[in-house]
Amino acid sequence: MIGNLPFVAAMVLVVLGLWTLMTRRNLIKLVVGIVLIENGVNLLLVSLGYVRGGVAPIYTYAPEGTPVDIPMVMPTPQALTLTSIVIGVATTALLLTLAVLIHRHRGTLDVRKIRELRG
Repeated sequence: MIGNLPFVAAMVLVVLGLWTLMTRRNLIKLVVGIVLIENGVNLLLVSLGYVRGGVAPIYTYAPEGTPVDIPMVMPTPQALTLTSIVIGVATTALLLTLAVLIHRHRGTLDVRKIRELRG
């Protein structure tokens, strides 16, 4: 039923994020583009770990039967996604803080007008 929809949605998110990074000049919009790419990668990781009819790899809640007959969901992509979400939140907070500081110091969020920051 799900088919390739999660993979297509992940691709769309990554492409929209890359398009935002290449075409926009506002620092806040650049941060939004980075967040779109992160969310696309997270969706891809979760989609890779999906098993149709699978159960969580906690053996106390698994239905009766031999372990060979019960398809288990891989916990590694879920753990990687959770770690990626935490790192993404910290990165987004740091980037937005830098954008606010640049706006306070320069009075603009336009990348073309803050070129004086280069070495």
